[in-house]
Amino acid sequence: VQLQASGGGLVQAGGSLGLSCAASGTVIRIELMGWYRQAPGNQRELVATISPDGSTVYADSVKGRSTISRDNDTNTMSLQMNSLKPEDTGVYVCSAYHVGINNWGRPIWGQGTLVTVSS
Repeated sequence: VQLQASGGGLVQAGGSLGLSCAASGTVIRIELMGWYRQAPGNQRELVATISPDGSTVYADSVKGRSTISRDNDTNTMSLQMNSLKPEDTGVYVCSAYHVGINNWGRPIWGQGTLVTVSS
């Protein structure tokens, strides 16, 4: 199973951007999905996660400005970010916990998509 992220780009501060993540391959069951980001010189940090039942968790830094969603039928996930700030700049990576045959699970990471917010 692989994850493919898309939707990054250059946006001005105050603008909006939507990211998408799609799982491909032999998907049996995907549990928690999430977005993480890594700014230059910083460690990777959590942006938001979403459970199969739609329960969400957001980092304080994006709470109120971002919405994470998923479609369990198509194994896709999205992140809508509004009122973007320069500190939102970074490589955004999608992640999913895939449970395969015999209930053996493992985390999967996508390749990341760059978001640049100009001031």
